[in-house]
Amino acid sequence: MLTVSFLCVGKMKEPYLIAAFEEYRKRLGAYCRFSLTEIPEQHLPEAPSEREIGAALEKEADELEKRIPASAALIALCVEGEQMSSPAFARRIADWQSAGCSQLCFVVGGSCGLSPRIKRRADLRLSFSEMTFPHHLFRVMLCEQVYRALNILGGGKYHK
Repeated sequence: MLTVSFLCVGKMKEPYLIAAFEEYRKRLGAYCRFSLTEIPEQHLPEAPSEREIGAALEKEADELEKRIPASAALIALCVEGEQMSSPAFARRIADWQSAGCSQLCFVVGGSCGLSPRIKRRADLRLSFSEMTFPHHLFRVMLCEQVYRALNILGGGKYHK
């Protein structure tokens, strides 16, 4: 069975987002083993310099790298990543599975994004849009899209 893990910077606190995330997490149980790991977001001053942001992203990258499964396909979520339709995303997952990959690891950064080191290491840099979304809302969107992709691959009717 496929294993899907989300590595996320920051902790979701909003009850309405947690409830939405949990709904899709529950649905994913029919298609995969799922795990969520949250690491603390580095604290920055009110108006951080580029250097301070870079240092914070590197500290977060250190913590993320400790938790990336060695054999997983790594998907970094970033605005400069590749955009694709839901069916194309499902095909990409199917391609990984056909190549013998049984683990997918999605990495979602905090409010300052992800370290370039994590992005370079990724097997796929994925973007949902050129728009900016709150990173906790984005987790819900990502979980829904993973569910949609696995439902497509399973022949379900969720995607219309």
